[in-house]
Amino acid sequence: MFRQLRMSLDVSAWIFMPWRRTASNFQDPQLPLSSTLNDVIVDYEDPDYLPLPEYPTRPNEPLDIRKQRLLYQSRKRGMLENDLLLSTFAAKHLKEFNAEQTALYDQLINGVTNDWDIYYWATDVKPTPKEYDTEIMKLLKEHVKNAERISRLRQPDLNT
Repeated sequence: MFRQLRMSLDVSAWIFMPWRRTASNFQDPQLPLSSTLNDVIVDYEDPDYLPLPEYPTRPNEPLDIRKQRLLYQSRKRGMLENDLLLSTFAAKHLKEFNAEQTALYDQLINGVTNDWDIYYWATDVKPTPKEYDTEIMKLLKEHVKNAERISRLRQPDLNT
């Protein structure tokens, strides 16, 4: 029992150590686990030498199946901003797209490895690169401007 109590005191001292260190001249307790205090964290901007995964092309995919897949992928992006923008965009325009426009939309949402890029391009925060500056991106930018002032606080229903 004393061993567990001592271990919990060591762990709590380790958890509150950053606060104590700034609050006073506190001596570092002996850490119960391996320390990560002196580890160096390296964050790279966008290095050219890191391999980026390529999205697999689906040349024989039927158009209706492709549109269903893109509708789902537009709703499940991983960031709420793009979930709302792309799901409402897909609900409004995807069913009217021909095969070429659908392929351009597929390239836009699946060819880019960073969803923040799509968001920044659509909202005109960053300039859109030439390979993604297509008629679909222009439609998306118009959709983002929301000239109709439609409330987009939630994703549209799948059945509509």
